[in-house]
Amino acid sequence: MIWIFSLLGIVLVAVSVLFYFMVRGFINPVDKHKVPENLPFEIEEIRIPLPDGRHLYGWWILTDKDAPTIIFAHGWGRSARRMLPYLKKFCCQGFNLLAFDARGHGNSDSDKYSNLVKFADDIIASIDFVQDNQKSENPDFYLVGLSIGGAGSIYAAAHDKRIKKVVTVGAFAHPASVMKKQFKDYHIPYYPMIWLMFRYLKVFQNFDLNKVAPEKHIANAHASFLLIHGEADKTVPVDEGKRLLRAAGKKAELWIIPGRGHSDCHLEKGFWEKVIGFLALHTE
Repeated sequence: MIWIFSLLGIVLVAVSVLFYFMVRGFINPVDKHKVPENLPFEIEEIRIPLPDGRHLYGWWILTDKDAPTIIFAHGWGRSARRMLPYLKKFCCQGFNLLAFDARGHGNSDSDKYSNLVKFADDIIASIDFVQDNQKSENPDFYLVGLSIGGAGSIYAAAHDKRIKKVVTVGAFAHPASVMKKQFKDYHIPYYPMIWLMFRYLKVFQNFDLNKVAPEKHIANAHASFLLIHGEADKTVPVDEGKRLLRAAGKKAELWIIPGRGHSDCHLEKGFWEKVIGFLALHTE
């Protein structure tokens, strides 16, 4: 009988240790950075206030006060610096540009855990900043989001009518399906480990994966969407993009790029022309 309790104790300790590292894995890395030199545009460093008193760090690039503004949302563990290829292509294209570090990322104030709703809140705070500080007189805002930044962009568009167009690259339809896939890649079983993680998020972080899934919100957005996905994406499988398209209906277009993965879609020939063309197209 003693050996049974000993075995159960060992299993409990092993589960607890594994669960601890699973939770720790969701603390995003911080990518501190400086404004690069020799850029083809002038960057104004800004501090964007959040409702809880924290601030986001960001870059503001003014083209014309009458131009619409594009908000750029990076992916997990990255920063505004990840958006430099986009900023270089979009400058002088008739848009004002704002790239920010999500809370807990880059030079923004710390926040222990990030999620797609916090990314969405940061996007909306960036829009508020532009309007409150009269950075632009144009009421239209467009979003370009990568990975979780894309998922957050979808969620933000569903809750803010000021957002008219959204481009996502490698966005997921449901966080649970992507998390299951990532844990499975590390041979972590659903029961009890992944199940415990989902319960932990819901109970202790008040984060219900089903309620916040982008595929359940995209149809509520007033924006139009260009969903871009690499067919060879191993981080967020291409099926996630297909699910988003089904949920969005006629307001979305899905561009699946053969041979591309999670972080290299922008290297595809014709990428910039398609994205800039989508955002520049006049819509009533």
